[in-house]
Amino acid sequence: MDPHNGRRPEHSAQDHPADPLPSGAGSPQFVPDGPVRTARLITGDYLLTVNPVDGSEIEPTPPGEEPGTPQKHTPKERAERARATSAPPVPPGGLGHPVDRLPLLARQEETERLTRLLTRGRSVRLTGPSGAGRTRLLDAVAAGCAGLAPDGVVRLSGYRRTAGDLMYDLFAAVYRAPHYRPGRPELLTALAGIGAVVVVDDLEFGGDALEELLGATPECAFLLSATPDVPAPSAASHIEEVFVAGLDRAACQELLERAAGRPLTDEEAAWAGDLWFESEGLPLRFLQAGAILRQRDAAGDRAADAGAAGEGPAGDGTPDDAASEDAEDTEAAEGTEATDGTADAAGAQPPLPGIPQAASFAALIAERLAPAAQDALRLAVALGGDLPHPTHLPALFKDSHADAALGDLLACGLITPAGTHYRLAATVLEQLTAAGYAEGAAGHAHAAAQHYSWWAGHHSVAPERAAAEADALLAVMARLTASRESGHASAAVLLARTAAPAFAAALRWNAWERCLRLGQEAARVAGEVGEEAYFHHELGVLSLCLGHFDKARAELEASIGLRGALADRRGAVAGRRALALVADRTGVPVSPEITAAAVAGEEVPHTGTDESASPPGSPTAITTPIPQVDETAATVVTPSAATAATAAAAAGPAGAKKKRAAGFTGARRKMVAAGAGTLLAAVLGTIVTLGATSGGDAPADKVKSGQSAEETKDNDGLTADEPTRGETGSPGAWDSSTGGAVTGTPATSGSATPGDPATSAKPGSPGSTQPSGRPTGSGPTSPSGKPTGSTKPPTSSTPTTRPTQPTEDPTTPTQDPDPTPSETTPGTSESPSQSEGGSAASSPMSDGTGSGTASDPSEPTA
Repeated sequence: MDPHNGRRPEHSAQDHPADPLPSGAGSPQFVPDGPVRTARLITGDYLLTVNPVDGSEIEPTPPGEEPGTPQKHTPKERAERARATSAPPVPPGGLGHPVDRLPLLARQEETERLTRLLTRGRSVRLTGPSGAGRTRLLDAVAAGCAGLAPDGVVRLSGYRRTAGDLMYDLFAAVYRAPHYRPGRPELLTALAGIGAVVVVDDLEFGGDALEELLGATPECAFLLSATPDVPAPSAASHIEEVFVAGLDRAACQELLERAAGRPLTDEEAAWAGDLWFESEGLPLRFLQAGAILRQRDAAGDRAADAGAAGEGPAGDGTPDDAASEDAEDTEAAEGTEATDGTADAAGAQPPLPGIPQAASFAALIAERLAPAAQDALRLAVALGGDLPHPTHLPALFKDSHADAALGDLLACGLITPAGTHYRLAATVLEQLTAAGYAEGAAGHAHAAAQHYSWWAGHHSVAPERAAAEADALLAVMARLTASRESGHASAAVLLARTAAPAFAAALRWNAWERCLRLGQEAARVAGEVGEEAYFHHELGVLSLCLGHFDKARAELEASIGLRGALADRRGAVAGRRALALVADRTGVPVSPEITAAAVAGEEVPHTGTDESASPPGSPTAITTPIPQVDETAATVVTPSAATAATAAAAAGPAGAKKKRAAGFTGARRKMVAAGAGTLLAAVLGTIVTLGATSGGDAPADKVKSGQSAEETKDNDGLTADEPTRGETGSPGAWDSSTGGAVTGTPATSGSATPGDPATSAKPGSPGSTQPSGRPTGSGPTSPSGKPTGSTKPPTSSTPTTRPTQPTEDPTTPTQDPDPTPSETTPGTSESPSQSEGGSAASSPMSDGTGSGTASDPSEPTA
């Protein structure tokens, strides 16, 4: 059912005015409740698809979908459109007083002059202060020019409109072109064929903008209404200026009598003369003064009725207790009280406000209005002077008769028409704000936002209906965006998300832009990054449609960046498509960062590598990039990196370069620094360990698994076989004369081949061997002066010299630890010098002496 007619839907905002916001409102991907309404529009050379979820999509108009030549409305269609869009509807129940039927007094001369100028094809600018009766004068002139032009009389509202808005409003009023917004060249061609008398009320611009409007419509005659604070036309303009002043004293007194509905007393006539002098004859002041006289008469009538009913002369509603008196005394007392009450009632009327109070008639009138009318005034103050459509008031105030309050406000001169809705009359907003009607304004706006969010998103509300309420909706967003109370900014975001697609589909693009700006600011305040990205995207699409390519690029890049941070793939794709269209139109390519970067959490694989992109939203794997491997240098290997080092050595320089190139792409640059630091720490730790456990002539990597150490009888320390510099890795007897052994067979395991680049080292550089899956079966060796024939593992650790007795014996593990297996190169095993816990085999230092502690064979290697 249509929420805008007299019947309400089954679940209306009146029944549930404070329902919680839709569940999707705070999510990065907002999905409105109910079916999603999209719209396809042709604007210039583009096909615009309004998408309320991910953002609008824009593309060049496909062949065959170009709109034809727009056709003009028939006179009957123009009349129907004028009744629907030129003025707001009459409030239900009519007016409290027929002020709409008051005659136009003392304006005959101005009416004839304006009609004469328009007949000659001249454009006229009518200037006068607010409240001077300019709107009534425009109505009279428009009625006299009905058959003057071939396209008739077109009524437009300049309230919060620009020159471009009025051009498109004029195009829509004359031509029949649904879902089509012509480009600038097509618009100028269509406007040049319009011949009409265009009446614009509440014009808000002048100067060059006004000249642009007049130049685009050479066959039209304009009647413009503006206040003195609006910029004047340019000096070279051919527009006529007509100033509207106040009424004379006699006309003001006649207007006051018609507004009061009775002749004036002598006191009231004198009061009217003073008011005319103070207000300079503005008709609005006398319309409000007539409302004060009507309220004064009503108060006197109530006092008279109260006196006639036996109430006190003050009319406080407290009856006299006459039950104890006899009937005759009661009748006499009642007659006396009635006489006295009537006499007092004449003097009980409120006094006439003084001349200093004439500037605050609005507050005096509002005090004596019904509660529903006062609530409507508070809502209007909260919305900056704008009032919703009358059909929304029952839902907002939970009163089925609240819409009738607008009739009382209109009869009292507190509100005035503004396009298709009502707003507070001149100076009324300031007077009510000073009287305290602005208290709780944010709460009223928040309730209105909840109602409008439901109504604008209802599937039965057409975009044109929502666009008719644009001023009220934008006022609600502005109030909530400026508020810092909890939840208000989020409510503004929800309302903007709901109303923006409707404004776009209704071709009210000025309201669409303002809605997007307010929504983007509200999303920033509320911290809703996903919604802020949506508004940036829509602003970029709008700028692209309007031909503002620099703005479009900036907005779209901001949207893509925010959506990339949120891993919003669909939104980012829509933004990149629109950005590609901007690059196509301008000839400036999109920056590589935008085209190459994927959404956060996704890695773009480098060309020629076997890496793949992570799924959207998945955590990125933390990997350490592999640096360039030097084939001639020693390789420092740890159990966790053995496989990577072997694969890098086998791949060769080409594979290492590919891996390095892949490692330095995207977000892995920071990982390179962390991996390099870890690798450097491992290298330094290995160098320090090897330097502390090896001598200058016999590096630690030359110790063989077949060698053994044994304590001598004279307690001179441990003896061990020591290979010579040219030895190939086989164990042999020690020859003190030659300094080395040359006999033996090559080892198949537990020894390192010096020719192997992965395990050998140049003189002066530390070396290391590949670790094995399990600890070696032989204990560590230490060089000494005598060889030993024993190959069994040592049972104790004794330094080569006479060190002090250790305070604690080495602890033998209760079970054989099993280190984490890793892939190893055949023929190699870990050296016992790299034992966990810092233990190493003792060896002579460069000065020929040194001490160390042999590690337990059962200890796992590092």
